[in-house]
Amino acid sequence: MEAAGESRIPFVVLDRPNPLGGNRIEGPSVESRWISFVSAFPVPYVHGMTVGELAQMVNAKGWAGARCDLTVVPMHGWSRDMLWGDTVLRWIPTSPNIPRVNSCFGYVVTGIPGELTGVETGVGGQAPFESISSSSINAESFTRYLNSLNLSGIAFHPLQRGRQQGCYFTLSRNPDTNLTAVGVYMLAEINRSAGKSVFRQTSGSKLDIFFKIYGSASIRSQLESGVSPAKIVASWQANESNFRRARAPYLLY
Repeated sequence: MEAAGESRIPFVVLDRPNPLGGNRIEGPSVESRWISFVSAFPVPYVHGMTVGELAQMVNAKGWAGARCDLTVVPMHGWSRDMLWGDTVLRWIPTSPNIPRVNSCFGYVVTGIPGELTGVETGVGGQAPFESISSSSINAESFTRYLNSLNLSGIAFHPLQRGRQQGCYFTLSRNPDTNLTAVGVYMLAEINRSAGKSVFRQTSGSKLDIFFKIYGSASIRSQLESGVSPAKIVASWQANESNFRRARAPYLLY
């Protein structure tokens, strides 16, 4: 889109479903300082838009530079409440670490904390992003803590992977909890159990990637100063509501 805008040539998007449906919006939006290839636009971690809808918003806002002559070819038969399974389409892995549609839901949970050194999320194994572990936690107490939160649609089970301990989790078909929040609860408990900031164990370049994906460096100071994960998650609510309103003119379904 950026190149098409610069060269003044038409750009066409053939729309496709969002695997998580069109209603889930979660997390903070990316601050301007952290805009990058991995978080290219100031939208929440989970934005609930199709690629065609997002293209319309990006173009209208000028987020990709010069506006292009954009055409979006809409889908037939898709609605916002449809998950990938409702489409009866075959899942084609978007990367080796997203082999199944469940991997998309798992990535929302562990994609952020998994960027820190010493935190493993099953990448390279049979169920990438569907578990989390660290050498600083105890599997039983970690799992007990997460289950005590009584989060709807997700259950946690103890996991030991060599010196690493943690949990794997199972999800209902459409978990109605804030999945991005689950990752923050996990990260906060790993940080607490470590007895020292997990951010200090991560190199500068890798830490930058973490902040780019989360969208802000604020989470580091919040956790290091003892702000509860519940308060961090609550601080997203205004942003999630504002984005839901801001995206409305660009929705096609």
